[in-house]
Amino acid sequence: MAAKVAILMGSPNDAEKMASAAVTLERYGIEADVRVMSAHRSPAQVAEFASSARADGYTAIICGAGMAAHLAGAVAAQTTLPVIGVPLSGGAINGWDALLATVQMPRGIPVATVAVDGAMNAALLAVQMLAVDDPGLADALAAHREEMVPRRP
Repeated sequence: MAAKVAILMGSPNDAEKMASAAVTLERYGIEADVRVMSAHRSPAQVAEFASSARADGYTAIICGAGMAAHLAGAVAAQTTLPVIGVPLSGGAINGWDALLATVQMPRGIPVATVAVDGAMNAALLAVQMLAVDDPGLADALAAHREEMVPRRP
């Protein structure tokens, strides 16, 4: 089965900040399913999606949310798939609230958390997780890292 990663965001306003996640996944040939669902405005939809994600063929879930940023935690509570949280900037303290809300999960319900507005790194982390069992992805990641090495003119 081909890898498929869900990219969830709490609001349509988050689309621009989360766009690099889909672009990065697609660069590695991983299907990105982008959806908007809110832990607060549509909690039943979040629970239904997360609880059936593995059966529906997803291999990881990336969640981007700002301020209270409960989306990643609400998803992680309903699935055993890897969940990667992307705290998003905005609000009175420019993403620090979202960072703390995303990273401070209770024992037993982990959420991998990247930097504020770190959607690309979230996607790369998902690729690294999938590359554990996929030598082709591992090679592609290694090639990407090699491309990032500064070269002398």
